[in-house]
Amino acid sequence: MKRVRVVVALAGALTLMPLPATAATPAFSLSGGVTAPIHSMADAVRETVYVDSGLDLDGDGTRDRVAADIIRPSTTGRVPVIMDASPYYQSAGRGNESEVKTYDSAGVPVKFPLFYDNYFVPRGYAVVLVDFLGTNRSRGCVDVGGQAEIASGTAVIDWLNGRRTGYSTLTGATTKSASWSTGAVGMIGKSWDGSIANGVAATGIDGLKTIVPIAAISSWYDWFRSDGVAYPGYSSPTGLGSQFENSNARSRCATVRSQMTNGSPANGDYTAMWQTRDFVRNASNVKASIFAIHGLNDLNVKTLQYGQFWDAVPASVPKKLWFSQTAHVDPFDFRRSEWVPTLHRWFDRWLLGVQNGIENEPQVSAERAPDVWSTDQTWPPAGTASTVLRPSSSGLGTAAGTGTSAFTDNGSGTPTNWISGSNTGRAIWSTAALASDLRIAGTSSITVGVSSSTSTAHLTAYLVDYGPARVRTGEGIRTLTTESCWGESRTGDDACYRNTEATTGNVDAQIIARGWADLANYQSLTTPRTITPGTKYRMTFRLSTTDWVVPAGHRLGLVIGGTDTTAIVRPSQLPRLTVDLADTSVRVPLKGTVPSASPAPLVASSVSAGTKSALG
Repeated sequence: MKRVRVVVALAGALTLMPLPATAATPAFSLSGGVTAPIHSMADAVRETVYVDSGLDLDGDGTRDRVAADIIRPSTTGRVPVIMDASPYYQSAGRGNESEVKTYDSAGVPVKFPLFYDNYFVPRGYAVVLVDFLGTNRSRGCVDVGGQAEIASGTAVIDWLNGRRTGYSTLTGATTKSASWSTGAVGMIGKSWDGSIANGVAATGIDGLKTIVPIAAISSWYDWFRSDGVAYPGYSSPTGLGSQFENSNARSRCATVRSQMTNGSPANGDYTAMWQTRDFVRNASNVKASIFAIHGLNDLNVKTLQYGQFWDAVPASVPKKLWFSQTAHVDPFDFRRSEWVPTLHRWFDRWLLGVQNGIENEPQVSAERAPDVWSTDQTWPPAGTASTVLRPSSSGLGTAAGTGTSAFTDNGSGTPTNWISGSNTGRAIWSTAALASDLRIAGTSSITVGVSSSTSTAHLTAYLVDYGPARVRTGEGIRTLTTESCWGESRTGDDACYRNTEATTGNVDAQIIARGWADLANYQSLTTPRTITPGTKYRMTFRLSTTDWVVPAGHRLGLVIGGTDTTAIVRPSQLPRLTVDLADTSVRVPLKGTVPSASPAPLVASSVSAGTKSALG
């Protein structure tokens, strides 16, 4: 492939945004309205820079340097940057095939995980893969969403814009500049990687033009806790972060680990430590455009994470959103042929200024059935209204109920056995069969008036689509033996990846939103209150964000239970819970005719309940 440094005028209505006067003309060419592969991967420049983070969290008396591995076109023109910052490059790896970075004997990077380099470097982009502080070749400490992670991203963006010093080695004094960079950066990443993109965007840093958070966290409290109740597994960020520390961090970062442990009490309270890891509270600072992707059945990084961030960023920020029926899966592995060209146009628009109109296209694309997608110009879609539904002896409808409904938390509740009827440790209500489709698009919340027979009580709530459907099951994909190639391969880094297909099955019910809470936090997430047995308390807590159509003929159900053993820890004493129906309601973003109530029993033999997998 011949190396060329040209700018081709766009035909028709396509134009280029003017670059700042200080920026050199970028080296790209347009063909068919998108950047064309005009540079060779064989002679691409591969290098590493160690950027001064401004921190000394490992306490060695020297400011921590963050390592960034770079691959860029061999050209005298300036290029924009696609950046993925991650803790995984020498541990869990990235992508469906768990790719890790590799280096030659001189320490020059050879393998760049994922397809970004193979596809985008020939088209005039640099790809920069950043090791979080405390991981792989960076110094410092892993602090799981804290200042070290944010600095891992902001320091490199500052360096790319000439605002911070970079070095050619981890400890030496020889500096290295980014004279090849336009300063325009797009951050992308799945899971933890995408979470730092959210966090860096919330600083409002200049130079970050767009973020593409995939199944990403916006508040670390909401990954470890839910409205006062802890999720099982990691009791604090310490256990998670310790898995990915390099040897320097393991030996020098005890203070940081202690701070995380002390700041994450087991009772589920929201502390100052969690506040510093809550990117939603600073979302008003976001200037970068956002292309968010999330699986509706992701119980690892739950959908509330994108919903609350989406709602909090300024209305002026251009946004795009994809929902799939998968769990914790990258769009490259559930919609590859559509994902790559869409991402291509997105980066062309926001990093090169190509006026391709992508920001004017439908804002949301949602998977309605396996591999069946629909779009809407805005999200939530026009006509969506916040609607209050109430449980009563007549079912679920708009009229307030009277009396109570009681059940015992037997400590064995699961989504499947609660909905199928084999476990009675919950209360359940539904609408009548719908006369027309009903769409739920946004984040719901539930208010429960409830008394407990013990001084400890945990609560669970689900919204359920009752009716037969064919859906994705498990993680939502199956990996095949065939491959497809995306970009240009080179020695040590091929552009080919195994294909996937949807895993599907038939169900009688689908959980479409869920939430959990500790009744002791009914007044405050920061300060629990004493629960007096037999006294009624009112608590409002959040359900997950969704975009789901309950078809005509189906029924919308509400389940209220105690401990969902698949999701939250048990209270110290299992209670009998009594729900005051007059003081209980669920607020749902609905589009469609509000359904009438129905007291008919609900039994589902097969249930799609979502999938929880490891963060990664």
